[in-house]
Amino acid sequence: MTEVLIIEDDRSIQNLLKIALKQEGYTVHTVSTALDGINFAVKHVVDIILLDLGLPDLDGLNVVNNIRSYNEKLPIIVVSARDNEEEKIKCLDAGVNDYVQKPFHSAELMARIRAILRYSVSVEGASESVFENGDLTIDFSSHSVLVKGDEVHLTNYEYKILCVLSQNLGKTLTHNFIISKVWGTGGNDSNGLRVFMAGLRRKIKSDPYSEELIRTDVGVGYRMNKMK
Repeated sequence: MTEVLIIEDDRSIQNLLKIALKQEGYTVHTVSTALDGINFAVKHVVDIILLDLGLPDLDGLNVVNNIRSYNEKLPIIVVSARDNEEEKIKCLDAGVNDYVQKPFHSAELMARIRAILRYSVSVEGASESVFENGDLTIDFSSHSVLVKGDEVHLTNYEYKILCVLSQNLGKTLTHNFIISKVWGTGGNDSNGLRVFMAGLRRKIKSDPYSEELIRTDVGVGYRMNKMK
């Protein structure tokens, strides 16, 4: 199921977008402030963000810059009443995928969303990509993680760490390598990584007596073991 995050303080536009998106079969989440939007994107896996610029606490461009500091691929569409050409250029330079001006036609916006999501899936090659290792299954197309067939709910960072490890199965990855892939340069430190790693291990361990799926190479980093 495609997850859409709407960051918009105008309730009438929130509702309009929510109705149109649900008719398309999307799961919709709404927040009204920039900080709530940033926090939601950090803690949850979403497939695309619809973002207003004129938010009550911070300008929407701050949201773009924050998200792009740790995630370069998450699609972001700005939906704004601002028609200043310089504003549009700033947003696109900051990493926005598209800019839709209010008032907008719902059908056109839905078409733009579908086009961006199609491109995102084709670039990542995730439409048919399923990873299996012992009791662990990762479906990259749906961002779902299962252990012994039961879905496990991970935070956004836990999921990204798991993806990096699975894509480098059997290889020891340094702390800095994982941090750069998950948070970008300067996004976190080894202590923060250890906290997220502890939570991830606890959630995906299928048996308290089983071999460790994720091994710690002391002083170096982590690796995902190939399980039988």
